Amino acid sequence: MFNAAQVTVPATTANIGPGFDCLGAALTLYNRFVFTPTPAEAPLAIVVSGQEAQRLSTGPSNLVYRSFQALYQHIQQPVPSVHIAIELQVPLSRGLGSSSTAIVGGLVGANLLAGKPLSQQELAALATELEGHPDNVVPALLGGCRLAVQGEDCQTLCELDWHPDIVPTVAVPEFELSTAAARNVLPQEYSRADAVFNTAHLGLLVRGLATGNPTWLSQALCDRIHQPYRKALIPGFDQIQAQVKEAGAWGLVISGAGPTLLALSSLDRVPAVAAALGGRPWKDAGIAYRVHQLSIDRQGTRADLINP
Repeated sequence: MFNAAQVTVPATTANIGPGFDCLGAALTLYNRFVFTPTPAEAPLAIVVSGQEAQRLSTGPSNLVYRSFQALYQHIQQPVPSVHIAIELQVPLSRGLGSSSTAIVGGLVGANLLAGKPLSQQELAALATELEGHPDNVVPALLGGCRLAVQGEDCQTLCELDWHPDIVPTVAVPEFELSTAAARNVLPQEYSRADAVFNTAHLGLLVRGLATGNPTWLSQALCDRIHQPYRKALIPGFDQIQAQVKEAGAWGLVISGAGPTLLALSSLDRVPAVAAALGGRPWKDAGIAYRVHQLSIDRQGTRADLINP
């Protein structure tokens, strides 16, 4: 009998420079979740494997389970007893959307077991409500590069073209930066000049991503809303940015809230860019890190019913 839900959710990179809290893209790095219903009297069981597995709660506070619960509460049905198996590949608290994989995974798993009462649009809205902003959860759910516009009573989702010549390479350092800490350094107000700057650069970024135009991309990745403030939390950011540009990347941005750094370049420049990412500033500071050449995940979350 098919009664377990298997869900695979991609990592994401959010903001991509000027797209603060509204723009993100899914990447080819994944967390996987299996939700197996258990007898009503059975206690909650959560098993975690993969990197940093020991750091996740295996009780009711687990974000995957809380999101699983939220779906059933939203559709006003009792929350079933469940066994959850979690396989981690996305680093925790590094700016690659690990919390979004948990939220989306829990919602999609519950929705599948409940008979798919919610549409993709409704799942995106509920995931945004749980996360607080759409830039990670929307591409995690739907794949590709996505712009999410929050209206007063609705959410508009727009898929953006990502030219195949644009290769994302990330450097993931072995230190964490919580979203809350990264938000605490941001100002409460911005000048009109900064608002205009980011509006113009976001428009240019959309065209640069669609066309692969190197001149546009080199300009478009600039930002005045979050990166000037958050870069102080990432040792050696300015030096690494200079190294990466010298190696031929169009630019370097903070992935999400950080501390992961994202470089965009053509495929032929990836080896030099990968060598420059992190490099001497992090090595001199004793910061271990890993570099990954990734691609854009076009499919988003995969969900299937399987034999438990």
